[in-house]
Parts: sequence; structure tokens; C-alpha cells
Amino acid sequence: MNNKPMIRSNICINAHPEGCAKETDHQIDYVKAQKAKRGIKAVSEGGNGPKFVLVLGCSTGYGLASRITAAFEYGADTIGVSFEKEGTETKCGTPGFYNNKEFDKVATEAGLYAKSFNADAFSHETRKMIIDEIKAQGKKVDLIVYSLASPVRTDPDTGVLYKSVIKPIGENYGGAALDIMTESLSEKTAEPATEEEIENTVKVMGGADWQIWINQLLEAGVLADGCRTVAYSYIGPKLSHAIYRNGTIGQAKKDLEATARNLSSQLKNAVNGDAWVSVNKGLVTRSSAVIPIISLYLSILFKVMKAKGIHEGCIEQMERLFAERLFTGDNFAAGNVPVDENNLIRIDDWEMRDDVQAEVDKCMSAITTENLKEYCDLDGYRHDFLAANGFDVEGVDYSD
Repeated sequence: MNNKPMIRSNICINAHPEGCAKETDHQIDYVKAQKAKRGIKAVSEGGNGPKFVLVLGCSTGYGLASRITAAFEYGADTIGVSFEKEGTETKCGTPGFYNNKEFDKVATEAGLYAKSFNADAFSHETRKMIIDEIKAQGKKVDLIVYSLASPVRTDPDTGVLYKSVIKPIGENYGGAALDIMTESLSEKTAEPATEEEIENTVKVMGGADWQIWINQLLEAGVLADGCRTVAYSYIGPKLSHAIYRNGTIGQAKKDLEATARNLSSQLKNAVNGDAWVSVNKGLVTRSSAVIPIISLYLSILFKVMKAKGIHEGCIEQMERLFAERLFTGDNFAAGNVPVDENNLIRIDDWEMRDDVQAEVDKCMSAITTENLKEYCDLDGYRHDFLAANGFDVEGVDYSD
């Protein structure tokens, strides 16, 4: 095992098993503290929150944070699905492999049912396997989290492989990109996507597979009365709309939103359920470091939000989503969900506050390589970048 992060083209290509486990533990500890602070009762304590949760894309980021919140704040049993590379004696696995392993261990020790499936969530075979497992448990699912973020998807019916891209549509998109490891700025330009690339990105990142999952779960009769489902998206500030909201990823997310509307009607008719897309806060991802503007925007955003005392990471976002949006009913049951005019849950509300965006815009206009440390949260951004792969995690010895 390499105790040092291996960075190639602004992407960390290795993972630290102990660091991943410890970072997962930190998120679990946060949720336990919030449970006590909010006075939330778990299912075993008489609470009416989620009881049996399926998380598609469970191993990192918002998916992992959702699963942790469901289990350790509400006492839910959980099934997780993600496609990971298993670690060996000579090669490290993906971060998600170690995250899932730690989650399953701690949840089981807490008396919860927790099972992670290392499988392709886009395949019919995986869906059948998950449905069989749900039936074997003799329970029905009351919450489905759709948090898949794969760069590729094989159509389960045709076998065609689709690849997603993060590109603008119609014209080039360029601007400053922040290299967090060298603490320098460089100009990057993304060329516009072709029609085929747009279509492929929608196939991968849109709502097609979410719809298939719900169809097959309904047909199998494994959804509980009142079952809800939520998928995740990002909109961000106007300065990034050309490459996000109005780019290829944005087209996919609009398809996801259209799917949510269809699923809402379908679930209401079938099981008195509902479906939403939650628009979440911008966070460090594997791709953000190489996209024009995004890494710079995020590092400034982090500093501004921390100064205002409202910065959140994945676990803070998902804990607030569950506690203040999804489960606001009597005794922490599913309640009425506040949405915007487009029926979107907005848990990015603090990021998009007028005072936050005004301060970020002011910093963006003044930034240079020489004053990066004045305007950017370089240490915080770097920590999040490394911690996602198990490095720079408190309580871990990285000495050789």
C-alpha cells in the first residue's frame, strides 16, 4: 500500500484503506451527533422515519452520505449498490470499496441490516439480484436514493456502451482553472459537444435507468406504501451555466428532472409515493479540477461560506436534506417536502444566497495567482480532494 497520494492530471489514482474507513467513521459520528442534537428517534426507538432504504451509487459522495444518514440517524436497514475495484495484497481498490466495507461493518455492529453489492447498477441482472435480496429479507423498500455518477453506461437492452462528457453546447467555454496541488492558475478551454456526445451524456447521466429501476421494483411488488425516491443534481451559479446547466451535463439533469415528474405520478398512483430531484451544493469531485472555472469557483465559495459559518460537505448536506426536507412529519415520518417553482428540492439554498454569490463574484473578479491564498480556501479544498481517497484524514498515520 502506498501511504502517499498519487496525483495524475489533477486526479488521485490511489486510495488509502485506513483513511477511507476513518473518513467514513467521521461521517457516521457526525450523523450520530446530529441525531442527538435534533432528538430524532430511530425506527428501533419508535420513530417513523425510513425503515428499508436502497441506495444506488452508495459508495462515495452524496450516495454514501445518504446511506449513513438513513442508517445512523433513522435506524434504517440498507442495501447499497456500486461498482468498485476490490483491493488486493498488491494493489489498492477504489475508495468506494473501502467505504462500503467500513459502512457494512459498523452498521452490522450497530444491529442494522446492511449489505453492499459490488455490481453494475445499470444491468438487469443486478436489478434481479437486488429484488431477490429484498424479497429474501421479507421487507419492502420505502426510500430509493438514485446517486449514480458513472462516466459510462451500457444499455441493458441493446448492449450499446455510452460515454458521458462535460462540455458546453454551441461554443467554446474557457476560463481560469485552479491546480490545487501546485496552487496555480491556468487557462483551460472546453470545446463544444457534438450531437452524439450530448445524446450519449443524457443516456448515461439522465433518468433512463432511474425509470427502469422503479418500473422493475414496482413490478416485483417490493415497494412499500408511501415509497419515495430522490435523485441528485447541481445547478450552480450563472458563470458556470455554459458548461453545467446549459451544457451536456445540464441536458442530462433536465432529463433527470423530467423523469422525476413521471415517477412522481407513477408512484402516487401505484403506492401513494413520490419522486424528486434534489439540487445540492457544489463540492469537490474527481472532474472538477480539470473543468474551467469550477475548481476556482469552489475554492472561493468554500472560503466565503466558512467565513459565514454555513459551509457544508456531503454529510452535512444529506443530513439536512433528510431532517429538514424529506422526513419532517409526525415523529420524523415522511412529511410535506418544500420545493421550488420547478418542483426541485433546493438544498443548495445556502450556496445560492444572494450575499454568498455577491461575495464570490467580488472575489472572482479580483483573483490572480499572486493572491490565491487571500481569496481561496486552498487548504480546505485540498483536504476534501485528498480525503475523498483516504488521505489527509485526521487520526491516520501515513508514515512509511
